[in-house]
Amino acid sequence: MKGTPIKDIVIPDNAPKTLLLQKHVDYIAAYGGKKDEYEYSITEYLRMSGIYWGLTVMDLMGHLDKMNKNEVLQFVQQCQHECGGIGASIGHDPHLLYTLSAVQILTLYDSLDTINTDKVVEYIQNLQQDDGSFYGDKWGEVDTRFSFCAVACLSLLGRLEAIDVDKAVEFVLSCMNFDGGFGCRPGSESHSGQIYCCVGFLAITGQLHHINADLLGWWLCERQLPSGGLNGKLHWIDKDKLTKFILACQDDETGGFADRPGDMVDPFHTLFGIAGLSLLGDETIKAVNPVFCLPESVIQRTGISDQAASF
Repeated sequence: MKGTPIKDIVIPDNAPKTLLLQKHVDYIAAYGGKKDEYEYSITEYLRMSGIYWGLTVMDLMGHLDKMNKNEVLQFVQQCQHECGGIGASIGHDPHLLYTLSAVQILTLYDSLDTINTDKVVEYIQNLQQDDGSFYGDKWGEVDTRFSFCAVACLSLLGRLEAIDVDKAVEFVLSCMNFDGGFGCRPGSESHSGQIYCCVGFLAITGQLHHINADLLGWWLCERQLPSGGLNGKLHWIDKDKLTKFILACQDDETGGFADRPGDMVDPFHTLFGIAGLSLLGDETIKAVNPVFCLPESVIQRTGISDQAASF
């Protein structure tokens, strides 16, 4: 019997092979001005995260000054609710995901005083459950992504002690699997996105020693496909092939990155394409902090320390 075939792509010969930095700057700078276009209107449900992706990648490319700071700060302020949580857009319910995006935006701009941070801390405190897990919002979904959002928010605010960190760590460790990876809840299968959140969570809380680095590194490097793309530990993967794959995901006409060559570009993949190249050593881009996905210079400015550099 044959196993399920691995889905991969063939990189076209005419795919971009160099970083088209100015095109990406122009793409992101223009994106926020397209408020009357269909693509912009249908993404209102994740607007706060979209702004975070766009601002962060602009900062990594050295062009944050091209964005309208006052407009952004006013928008974030209008999205905070009485409970302290922040929604995706004005009038949208608060959620931990968008609360983190808002805190990341304000950290970029060194403008945390724009919102009531005490109420943000209170909101996050109230979402922690007896087993240490976190609801994403008042409706009660539990996911290790929310554990990461909670500690990342509080760490950026300098208020990590506001929650029961020991119980939070206990819950995340209960989501570790036999393969070294992590799932969204205890017993859930390992997933790359959840691994990012759980490793980031453990870095922030100073608990990375609980990870089996060799086992987890093996799981992650096994995600690399023949094209070079990932379905880790850097020396376990083909760096040149991964760089080639990321560069091939650029649109050489409009700018921006897609999830794979030839697909539609968007701000999310543009940020993570640029961040990936930064982690792979591209010195034309600012260094990115792999835990908070913000420029390393911003994290240094806050005085936050994490374990990622020594892992």
